[in-house]
Amino acid sequence: MKNLIAFPAALLAMQAFGADAPAPGPGLHRYMIERTFPARALDGLDAATKQVVNHNNASVGVRWVQSFANSDRTRTYCIYEGPSEAAVRKAAELNKLPVDKITEVPVVLLPQ
Repeated sequence: MKNLIAFPAALLAMQAFGADAPAPGPGLHRYMIERTFPARALDGLDAATKQVVNHNNASVGVRWVQSFANSDRTRTYCIYEGPSEAAVRKAAELNKLPVDKITEVPVVLLPQ
């Protein structure tokens, strides 16, 4: 009887993890970029700077999706979409942004 009760629970858990967010568009991959900045380097991140970053990214087929920063704003974790890791690195180079690590993250697990 315990196995019969455990099976639906396991099935629901698998469905929850299987309800991933949609992948990026055709030919695109999702990446997480970890960056380390000197203190106060992110203080000048205004709308004009973001526009330049987005323009440079678009020139190599990359899109900045979202970023998270630690409390002292010296580390960021950024989600980008692009055709390849090389394109994401090229976008960082064009924007003079550091790259500590790039990890492809093709699966999104949602809490619902």
